[in-house]
Amino acid sequence: MSTNQNTLGKMSNYRWTICAMLFFATTVNYLDRQVLSLTWKDFIAPEFHWTDADYGDITAVFSIVYAIANLFAGRFIDWLGTKKGYLWAIFVWSLGACLHAVCGWATEHVVGIHDAAAMISATGAVASTIAITSVYFFIAARVILSVGEAGNFPAAIKVTAEYFPKKDRAFSTSIFNAGATVGALIAPVTIPSLARYFQSIGVGNGWEMAFIVIGGLGIVWMGMWMFMYKKPHENPRVNAAEIAYIEQDKLREEDKAVSEKPERKMSFMECLQYPQAWAFAIGKFMTDGVWWFFLFWTPAYISDVYGFSSDSGTAQLLIFVLYAITMLSIYGGKLPTIIINKTGMNPYAARMRAMFIFALFPLLALFAQPLGEYSYWYPIIIIGIAGAAHQSWSANIYSVVGDMFPKSAVATITGLGGMAGGIGSFLINKGSGTLFTYADETQMIFMGFEGKAAGYFIIFCICAVAYLIGWCIMKLLVPKYKPIVLN
Repeated sequence: MSTNQNTLGKMSNYRWTICAMLFFATTVNYLDRQVLSLTWKDFIAPEFHWTDADYGDITAVFSIVYAIANLFAGRFIDWLGTKKGYLWAIFVWSLGACLHAVCGWATEHVVGIHDAAAMISATGAVASTIAITSVYFFIAARVILSVGEAGNFPAAIKVTAEYFPKKDRAFSTSIFNAGATVGALIAPVTIPSLARYFQSIGVGNGWEMAFIVIGGLGIVWMGMWMFMYKKPHENPRVNAAEIAYIEQDKLREEDKAVSEKPERKMSFMECLQYPQAWAFAIGKFMTDGVWWFFLFWTPAYISDVYGFSSDSGTAQLLIFVLYAITMLSIYGGKLPTIIINKTGMNPYAARMRAMFIFALFPLLALFAQPLGEYSYWYPIIIIGIAGAAHQSWSANIYSVVGDMFPKSAVATITGLGGMAGGIGSFLINKGSGTLFTYADETQMIFMGFEGKAAGYFIIFCICAVAYLIGWCIMKLLVPKYKPIVLN
């Protein structure tokens, strides 16, 4: 504890309570987006006659709308503030999550078939009409979900910049970002079981209630956020010692030029003038799609390649272990702090060194499919390691924004990066769905693999090298630490 903190008394630690709220919001965020990926293959696709391409279209539209919404979500959060902005975001995405439940009802009324057995047994033009109609309804619900979910990370990163000094931001980000992993960890052992339970007691076809139950968690979080969040200077639970700790960067020589001037808003065009913004956007574009591919397609991969349905005990265990390994990412945010303490590097240099280390681990994905010939555990473990590396990378690349840009622009820049990441995710999800359908229909052969297995191997190869390419481009654009000073 510093001399200043001793003078001010014992420091409160309310910033970690706020970090816990961000963690729970991110957990709910990922639970909501996982419901579809864990129910479509075994519950929804048979009812609506979906192909991989249909599912790929739905996830691709989600990704591109998420990308566009991120562009405006950051500005929205900067304009409305973190408290109100976060409330609106989680309300919209919870509404979108629940609306998935009525897509089946809407499809039945448009097609004119009100019996699930008749829907499943339909063939020819009727089956095609059911598929097309249901896809449009799910896309509509997915659009609402994506618009709301786009607000999560801009708001969370802005809160982190408000409540933590630069040296702690990557660690705090890695903690709340672990909510993505926890959400993905909880999802496979709860969502298929919820769907199967409600199906067994005759409540719809089961999957509908899974969307409603998980979507309702966001409303619970909203009630807690309304009473718990205030900015540090306005929060009675944050004492003077903690405020001094949070604002320690203002005392450093490198930040004096920033702290002496009042902050103003940055326009989109002004943001694009800085290579720092492009470095962040390209880093997100190259890597976000990898995580979303693992998130959206791993349950289908386990089913397609190894024959385990999403509600089987083996599939649930495999996905649980995968995301349990991904939880190692919580230590990834700590690595830059360790580097700073040992070497005295500035936060950006330490973060880039850590991100280079994390970029090496996804290379293991090159061996996922070949080793899967011996045991399905090998690709699951490798995907888990790659997922942990991604989340560690993600925690640090988000923190780069706080290192480089003033607080008034953090949510805007985060939104720009989110848009770039969403475009990358759109491309990989759309491409994956089309590729897997083509590979299955033609039984294509690639590097000794046949059919869908060949398709998955191609995508794994892309995922393996994406981080190193992204890191190299970021380093070329911003070779050294250079914070933005607004005139």
